[in-house]
Order: sequence, then structure tokens, then C-alpha cells
Amino acid sequence: MIRAWLDTLPLVAILRGIRPEEALDIGHVLADTGFRVIEVPMNSPEPLESIRRLASALGDRCLIGAGTVLRTEQVAQIAAAGGRVVVMPHADTVVIAAAKRAGLYCIPGVSTSTEAFAAMQAGADAIKLFPAELLTPSVLKAWRAVMPREWAMLPVGGITPESMAPYLAAGASGFGLGSALYAPGRDVDDIARRAHAFAQAWKTHSQGTSA
Repeated sequence: MIRAWLDTLPLVAILRGIRPEEALDIGHVLADTGFRVIEVPMNSPEPLESIRRLASALGDRCLIGAGTVLRTEQVAQIAAAGGRVVVMPHADTVVIAAAKRAGLYCIPGVSTSTEAFAAMQAGADAIKLFPAELLTPSVLKAWRAVMPREWAMLPVGGITPESMAPYLAAGASGFGLGSALYAPGRDVDDIARRAHAFAQAWKTHSQGTSA
């Protein structure tokens, strides 16, 4: 169950643009901060090599995989590199099915309730609400009224430590974090500081929601 990877700190690190030679340093910083899900988007430089290195070094601590997965043939490549999760910007049920046949977790992106229900019916393990700038907390709250509570729903797009609270109050299960966490050229110390800020924000806001 993907929930096992999301229970401790349900924040997905999206490392768009990362290079293989920096992947391990950044991966270790994230893992040491408590992150348990790391994705390397397929439009990054040599994404499969970064996934291979991360999976080899951190596969026992973190769920490593690929983002921006658009085609079924990419699924086998990700699995061969040691990736165990496929994250998509869309809800193509053919790609979802390919990921599940390969034994991988799958988190498709949805922007309508129709897409969300179709994705879960196709075997998705969690739902990526994308882009979060469009899918506001009020939209998520409305979806939560009709969707099973056990569905993990992760807003992605423009999320910052400060913007997490209203989504949590509306029923978010966690978040995908992009450029507010990692961007090409950002040094490891800066990424560590940002990772800690996100982890602390999650702890603070989630405790406030459950209180």
C-alpha cells in the first residue's frame, strides 16, 4: 500500500531538472529530513540514470520513481532502472494499467472529478490534484464530500509551506513539491533548508487540522 510510504511524511519531492551527478547528495538530504517519496521527472537530464542511482542507494528508505510519465513504453524503462512509482500529469488509463501490470505504484494527475474516479477505477494508488493553482481548497473540499476517505489526494503545483494549511483543512492527504523545494542550480544546503521548512510546516499544519 502506498499509504505506508506516505504515513510518516506525505510529501513527494519532485526533482525536475536534476542531474545524475547531484542526485545522491540531494536524495540523502531529503531522506534524512524524512521524505519517503522522490520522483525524477522524465524531462530531466538522464532521468533513468538518476533514478537508478537513487534507487540503488535509497531504495530501502524511499519510494523512488519517475514523474511526467506520458507513454506506456516509459513504464518498463522506469522499472528496469529500479523505479517503483509512476507519477503522471494526466489520467491516461492506458498508462495507469501499464504501471500496475509492471507492479509499480501509480499516481496520475487529475483536474476533474470524472478523471479522478476513472483513474482510481483503473487502479491508481493515489490522486495528484494538478495543477493545484486551479484546484483550490474549496474544490478539494467538494470532492472530499463524494470521494472515499481512504483515497490519498495530493495537491501539486505552486505548493509552499505557507499554502498547505487550507488544503489540509479541505482534506488533502499530502502534497507534491516542485520548484519551491528543488530547482536546477540550487545548492544542497538551500535544498536542506527548504526540505526542513516543508517538513516542519507539515507537522505544524497537520497537528492543527487534527486537533
